[in-house]
Amino acid sequence: MTDRKFFEDDSEQDDDFVSKTQRKKEMHALQELGKQLVELNDEQLARMPLEPKLEAAVVEMRRIRHREARRRQLQFIGRLMRDADQEGIQAVLDQFNHQSRASIQIHHQAEQWRDRLLTEPDALQEFIDQHPGVDIQHLRQLLRQAQKEASQNKAPSSARKLFKEIRDTLSEAALNG
Repeated sequence: MTDRKFFEDDSEQDDDFVSKTQRKKEMHALQELGKQLVELNDEQLARMPLEPKLEAAVVEMRRIRHREARRRQLQFIGRLMRDADQEGIQAVLDQFNHQSRASIQIHHQAEQWRDRLLTEPDALQEFIDQHPGVDIQHLRQLLRQAQKEASQNKAPSSARKLFKEIRDTLSEAALNG
């Protein structure tokens, strides 16, 4: 009878049991989250919902250069992350990643438009039709200057300005649309 009682108590404890492997996986996930915090710039870090002790540890980690000291500091950040608002931190990180992906996409679109505008005569009207708020005169002037620079094998300063104008137009359209 006592053996049976022992096994019944043991089954109740199984519900709360977390394996060492699972604990290590959770610890590494928290350290990885902490590592992402360290890689943020100051403005992004200020927007994070961090406790002062955790924020201080992240700032300290940026200062440390020695490999072993960085490893220990990252473990410390992982321990502090246990008590932090992990879901809130992850949500803000996801927002930053989404903004970064959108920015990269706009950059690629601007490159494609610049290349099309420089090579295809009909591309200008298509761009104007898709983005009616663009300064047409300025865009045409930049386009003519960029084409002239390209034909004379000069530095592509106007092509860079054209790219910036296109990128700004696409960014504005993304914010408004």
